[in-house]
Amino acid sequence: MIDQKKQREDLIKLLQTRMPFGKYKGVLLLDLPERYLVWYHAKGFPNGKLGEMLHAMYEIKLNGLEDMLRKLTKGNPDKKARNIRK
Repeated sequence: MIDQKKQREDLIKLLQTRMPFGKYKGVLLLDLPERYLVWYHAKGFPNGKLGEMLHAMYEIKLNGLEDMLRKLTKGNPDKKARNIRK
């Protein structure tokens, strides 16, 4: 059975996480340029949770779902994406 609470928490975390290093340090993962995620896809995503989140964001942007996430957060993902239903 799918744990919807965990999925919701993971999505909120994805929308609130900022890039911790490099050229885009401090930028929300949702705001990373697609070309940067494509580069990581070709190079290999880092190990661990950050790599999983970067890969998820790559898939989101690749499949044209970025605007849907922006609507969910209403431009303010730091407010725990309140529009994601509990």
